[in-house]
Amino acid sequence: MVLGGTRFLGPPIVQRLVEGGHEVTVFHRGEREPVVAGDVQHVHGAFSQLPDFVSRLSRRRPEVVLDVVPYIDKVGHGVRHFVGFADRAVVVTSLDVYRAFAILWGTEGGNPPQQMPVTEDSATRAGRAPDLGPEIDFDNLEVEQALARDPALPVTVLRLPAIYGAGDPQRRLARYVRRMNDRRAAIVLDERVARLRWSRGYVENVAAAIVLAATDERAAGRIYNVAEPTVQTWAEWLADMAQVCDWHGEVVALPREELPDSLRASWMAAEQDLYASSTRLREELGYEEPITIGEGLRRAVEWEGDQERDEPPPDYADEDRVLSRLHRGG
Repeated sequence: MVLGGTRFLGPPIVQRLVEGGHEVTVFHRGEREPVVAGDVQHVHGAFSQLPDFVSRLSRRRPEVVLDVVPYIDKVGHGVRHFVGFADRAVVVTSLDVYRAFAILWGTEGGNPPQQMPVTEDSATRAGRAPDLGPEIDFDNLEVEQALARDPALPVTVLRLPAIYGAGDPQRRLARYVRRMNDRRAAIVLDERVARLRWSRGYVENVAAAIVLAATDERAAGRIYNVAEPTVQTWAEWLADMAQVCDWHGEVVALPREELPDSLRASWMAAEQDLYASSTRLREELGYEEPITIGEGLRRAVEWEGDQERDEPPPDYADEDRVLSRLHRGG
């Protein structure tokens, strides 16, 4: 039983489950029907009315309930409604539950930088998520805490990295791929971002990790970090992207005070990396990325290029002024 499963991560998760021979039911709002090759039962309804659907959804006696979007209001967190019906549950959250995320954003000031990589036993935040706002009104740590209070249904928690690939609603690669495809001479970065190390994951590989946890009983009640095994600085990540785009320009990293507001990383308040060890997932469940990181990046760049075709060009005025100043200074 998949709650959500129609956007970004959802379709590759459902596809892998179907290809693995599992009977899959997806409960979602019906705003879109994902294209999946295979037999999938769809039940449409508002997440806030999930309790009214539990009796119907439980007729197939789901072994596992997987919540892909646990932050959407499901009146007490969706999987808990299936206590007594399902054997176990799997819920996805994020690496933003760690204290390092709050230190990076400056909401837990006074703390020394958290040691990297974070493991599943590393300290979590003391307060609410620092990036809450009109577009993000949920807290992954609150989700985890709510689920931990009910021992009647073993819950596996997967803490996900920054995910990139086809369908990415945040378009994490868009800013850079567009500049590379426009053959800009340089890309300007806040120097703190240029040296920041952050865990990432290609969407199909992250989906594979989630499916593994949903189909392997050894995952019951465990917490797993999901992250690529190699960690790069932001500048190194752009260098790999440049190879895919055949771009031979320069990444120019400058101090914050030398940049206009539009080019500053205003969200970054402290020097703090955020990358995770996925050793537990790999050793306990035998996880390996089914798609190489290089191939995943190539597919992600290709998808971004397709999105650009119908979009207006960016305003490069601020970047041009910075680069012009540097040129004159040289």
